[in-house]
Amino acid sequence: MTPSPHAHRLAWLLLVLGCAVVLLGASAGSQGWQPGWWMANDPVSEQIVWDIRLPRSMGAWLGGALLGLAGAVAQGLFRNPLADPYLLGSASGASLGVGAYLSLFGGSAWAMTWWMGLGLTGAAFLGAVLAVLLTLLLARGVQQTLRLLLAGVVVGVVLGAVTSLLSLLQPQVLQAMQGFMLGSTAFVSWAACATLGAVLVVCLLLAWAFARVLDALTLGESTAQSLGVPLRQARLVLVGVISLATGAAVAHIGLVAFVGLAAPHLVRSLVRSTHAWALGLAALMGGALLAMADVLARVLFAPQELPVGVLTAVLGGGYLLWRVYRGSGGAR
Repeated sequence: MTPSPHAHRLAWLLLVLGCAVVLLGASAGSQGWQPGWWMANDPVSEQIVWDIRLPRSMGAWLGGALLGLAGAVAQGLFRNPLADPYLLGSASGASLGVGAYLSLFGGSAWAMTWWMGLGLTGAAFLGAVLAVLLTLLLARGVQQTLRLLLAGVVVGVVLGAVTSLLSLLQPQVLQAMQGFMLGSTAFVSWAACATLGAVLVVCLLLAWAFARVLDALTLGESTAQSLGVPLRQARLVLVGVISLATGAAVAHIGLVAFVGLAAPHLVRSLVRSTHAWALGLAALMGGALLAMADVLARVLFAPQELPVGVLTAVLGGGYLLWRVYRGSGGAR
């Protein structure tokens, strides 16, 4: 499908912006701004840039792209502009997986050896997948959108309570999970970037394959069924896309709020397009948002670093409050 000129220009703009912000991340360090040329002829500085800063910035972009894509799919599937990637309980499941892992093996959620970090990632992803499976079990499949939504809320609340109980029983887990709960890209490696990139490609392809289904759902479920749209299969695949994208992002960068919710809103406010383009644009927007937030988190109060999840919550929450204010007719 040929995109509108506005959608095409926005895609290129977001792609260039994302690349620029990722490269800008090479100059954002613990002491604030440090231009890239400072690493010349300094092996230690060069290693810091290539092994720490660039993979961190790239991981932030990839994680944001996954959350933006998951948010766009969730809002299209549930026909609700307030739908969030975490709706199906995947975030609470990932948190519980991390808490259980730390209870068994101890350590910090971020400052640990590479093999323990791999185990932490696996625990978060497994917890997210199990939470989504529990949601599907309670909802008795994916046929009823409202039932699926309510089941996801219930699973999220219950698993969040179990995580809190686990933290109370073992206080050291609460301290160790703090970085994960607030969101951080500080320990993203090139291997993590490769994993996030592979998941992003798979999720984008699956989402694009069912973009016409999301277009049909905008007309209403009854109309979509009358058009012969395979809603059952589409829901199953799209729920899987949301779960896989969200689980992978949470496993590597922790809980980051509002990126998946705000990215599709920003795209819709700039261009009108079918889901075939809106999904990709939301991914590009989410990547640019989280990459910019990661750079700001490093330099705003350097050498003190803000958790990126806190920064996105403040900025994203402020943006949505402004949208609600405008939508309610507050600005006249």
